[in-house]
Amino acid sequence: MFDLGWSELLVIGIVALIVVGPKDLPVLFRNVGRFMGKARGMAREFSRAMNDAADESGMRDVAKTFKSATNPLGSAMDGVRDAARSMTDPTPPKKGEGLKEDPGALDPERAAQKKKIEAGAARAAAERQKREAEAAAKRAEESARKAEEMEAALKKDGEA
Repeated sequence: MFDLGWSELLVIGIVALIVVGPKDLPVLFRNVGRFMGKARGMAREFSRAMNDAADESGMRDVAKTFKSATNPLGSAMDGVRDAARSMTDPTPPKKGEGLKEDPGALDPERAAQKKKIEAGAARAAAERQKREAEAAAKRAEESARKAEEMEAALKKDGEA
């Protein structure tokens, strides 16, 4: 954008030091940095908006089509490159391709053990919830009894 070398920056820095003074120079540089950051952010946002607009209008697809039409050798090489990449791609094949047996499936004995463990855990959780509910009911009964005792004591004090 601006073609400033080290010598030009040094001259600008010395002039700024003389004009602004050493006390306010850090504040000036901080404000200039903030301004530059905001300007770069706005430029980045503008570029992104223009790229999104070009994507929505299909401009890149048209440009790619023209490129492939004007450069058939390049588009053929792209096809070869994609084919080679798919042959050497270490990602696992999609479901339904490759192995016929599910390697993650458990054998029947382990599946039965898994079901027993899950059933035991569910039973233990249900028993724990039952105990907690009973304890909560006891606490509620005690609180109600205490409230009744306090109300009775208030009535006695009010009568006396």
